[in-house]
Parts: sequence; structure tokens; C-alpha cells
Amino acid sequence: MSHNVESTAFRSAIEVIRAVEPRVADAIGAELADQRESLKLIASENYASPATLLAMGNWFSDKYAEGTVGRRFYAGCQNVDTVEALAAEHAKELFGAAHAYVQPHSGIDANLVAFWAILADRVESPALKKAQVRQVNDLTEADWFALRRELGNQRMLGMSLDAGGHLTHGFRPNISGKMFDQRSYGTDPATGLIDYDRVAEAAREFKPLILVAGYSAYPRKVNFRVMREIADSVGATFMVDMAHFAGLVAGKVFTGDFDPVPHAHIVTTTTHKSLRGPRGGMVLCGPELADQVDRGCPMVLGGPLPHVMAAKAVALAEARRPDFADYAQRIVDNAQALADGLLRRGATLVTGGTDNHLVLIDVSGYGLTGRQAEQALLDSGIVTNRNAVPQDPNGAWYTSGIRIGTPALTTRGLGTAEMDATAELMHTVLTQTSAGTGPDGAPSKAKYVLDPATAESVGKQAADLLTPFPLYPEVELG
Repeated sequence: MSHNVESTAFRSAIEVIRAVEPRVADAIGAELADQRESLKLIASENYASPATLLAMGNWFSDKYAEGTVGRRFYAGCQNVDTVEALAAEHAKELFGAAHAYVQPHSGIDANLVAFWAILADRVESPALKKAQVRQVNDLTEADWFALRRELGNQRMLGMSLDAGGHLTHGFRPNISGKMFDQRSYGTDPATGLIDYDRVAEAAREFKPLILVAGYSAYPRKVNFRVMREIADSVGATFMVDMAHFAGLVAGKVFTGDFDPVPHAHIVTTTTHKSLRGPRGGMVLCGPELADQVDRGCPMVLGGPLPHVMAAKAVALAEARRPDFADYAQRIVDNAQALADGLLRRGATLVTGGTDNHLVLIDVSGYGLTGRQAEQALLDSGIVTNRNAVPQDPNGAWYTSGIRIGTPALTTRGLGTAEMDATAELMHTVLTQTSAGTGPDGAPSKAKYVLDPATAESVGKQAADLLTPFPLYPEVELG
């Protein structure tokens, strides 16, 4: 698609919206302007291609399509079948998976589909067989009561939140924590790395039904072969949530023991983040769990979003191109350059560096909480998010860490030299920011002090750094 065609498409779309609700049109334009002007270092964000974005705004949005390809509860889904089948085909080829389910609306939905597919396979199916019935509706009231109690009495073992795990891996504030009896494995206090012997010990003691691997703030590779061996040793189903690093798997940066697909019974992911697609989720598995996974709707999900599945098909097709592997490698190169730049300037990094797309900074060495650092950086045109560090004394709200990642800036074309310049800008802000005090004069975990002139200067330097790397140059809204 030529730049002129793309620009015309987006400009026309904005004008159509403006005719109905100009404030929404203004907000869309403002969001593009903000993203163009900021150093986006949020590890879970990226920039989808114009083709992917446009694929979401079409008539597929109007279709109900409960069921799966060729087996719908609504008529007239032949075109939805086409895009869902294409998305699944691209996913299977890209990741080398036997089966792909592309309906989940988000990462949490993908995880819920996986959890309930495992429960259906490991708990429900044996109960149906024992009762000699085909489906749950055929169970007696007594058998149904017993099955419900058994479904709610299963165990999960996953990475702790402060070590880099994710809320959807069995923690109480999330529905997964209300479904499972959950325990966590952490990291070595001295190195911040996964201690596989301790994971194995925890699995032997706890005997989980599901062993979960995957992370949202762990800056190293995971050995999925070893984790599968641990799962097998206790009879657990091994599940991997690769939402954060799916692009590194797709781009063949993570291979062998570090590619989860050959080792896990079931893999979940988002389709945005490092995969650079639309916001959504996906489940990969072998034939053993395929039927259960395909029951995600109506088991867990509402009606599929065909317009988003169309965008997933486009993004996955893009990820199968040879240049995506180069992009994935540059994500890691940039992350390591950013980490090295911060280390040389005195920053403390969890695990001392990174093997993947993200870096976790312990900002307590600057005398700051994560919330103070996050806001001071935002004032200076650098967008990050606060994140807990192992054994974090400030908890999950204020935190002691800042999580940064390179997928988005790598999409814009920034390289290792720009990452070092970014490290310098971050260093300037963090060293020039101090903790503030509350109304009573006591130290505050939220308030901070940063000279506005420093914030303005860094913001200008950040904008100058981005100037040679325009975002969506083909799109002009004005």
C-alpha cells in the first residue's frame, strides 16, 4: 500500500468519526501526536502496522460468530471462517504448533481458555467417563455437585509477582486466584535468576495440576525443557504464557530449550506486545487439548471478535516475513544496549542485565519509589511503567522498580546508539529527581521534586532523538 493511500484512508476515517462525535476524533488525533512525541519504553506496548489497524475497522465488527470454523451457532459466517482459518494457519506455521485458537480477546482470556481446557481434560472428562455420560448436562445432581467441587479444588504453581510473574497466574486479585489453590516459585535472592532445583522442590511438595511458566517482568530466558521435565516429574500439565516474548519466539531469537512451543502442553500469548499485532490473545496446543481449547466460546469467552481476528491474520502474516526475524533480533540488541548504558551510568538492574526485550531498574538506589520515577520520567517525555522488584519493600502499588522495554522504539527504527542516548536521558531525570513530602512533612512514596527546566530540557532532547524516526510517516491527519 502506498503512503498516499494509507494517509487518505486514515484521514477519511477520522473525518467520518468527526461528523458524529468530534471529541472522539480529537482524542484519536491527540493520541497519535502523543505517541509520536514520546519515548515509548513500556515493555508491553508496540506500534501495529497501518494494515493491521485498518483491518480492525470494518464490517466484520457487526458479526456474531459463536463456535469455530465450519461449526457456528449463527448463519452467514463464511467470511468469518475465512479470516479465522487464515489467522490460525499463520499462527501454526509461525510457531510450529499443531493447533491454534485465535478467538481470545486478551491475554487473560487466553489464559482462562487454557486453564479451563486443562480442567476439562484432567478433571471433567474423567468424571464424565466414570459416570458413563457424554456431557455435563447428563450428570445427576449429586455427580454435578461433586464435579464442581473437584474443579474448584485444583492446584497451580507459577512465578511470584515480585519475581516477574503475572497477576493472571493464580493470584488472588485475579479470577485465576479464586479458581486455584496457588503457590509461587521465586528467584534466587542473590542473582534474581530462576533456580530450577527450587522450582522442582516446590513442585514435589505442592503437587500442582498445572505448572505455569512465563513472565511480565523477568529479564532473562527460561529453560522450558527443564520446566517440562519438572512438570512431568509430578504429573502436572505444563503451560507457558509467552505473551511478552512471543515476538522473540516468532522471530527465532528464542529457539531450542528457550522456545516454549515444543516443550509445553499448552501455550498462551497476546498478539500485541513484541508480536506487533492487534490487542488480543491466542492459544497454541497439541491435538490432545485441541477439542477442549476450541470450546473456549462459550466456555469462557463471549462471541468472537471477527474484526480483531482479521487484524490478527494480517499481523501474523507480517510476522512470517523474513524481515520480522531481523526486527526480533534488534529488539534484543537494543534492550542489551539500553541495559549496558544504564549500568555504565550506575543504575541497578534486576539480574544485572537482560536476555530479552525488557529491563527492570531498581530505582531505590536513586532514593525513589517506582511511582515517583515513573511520573518524573513521564514529565520528561519518557513513558515507562512502575513495577515491583524481588522482595519489594514498597509493594505492588508504589513499587521500587521501573520496567522498560524496546519493542516499540525498535519498530520506529531506533538502534543501539539511540538506546545509549536514552539511557543518558533516563539517568539525568532519575538523578535529578528527589522524593517529596506529604502535607504533614513526612516522606511521601508518591510525591517527587524535579526542576521543570530539567524536565523540559530532557523532553526536548527526547523529541530530537525521535525526529529521524517518524512514527506512521504515511499518516497525515491535518
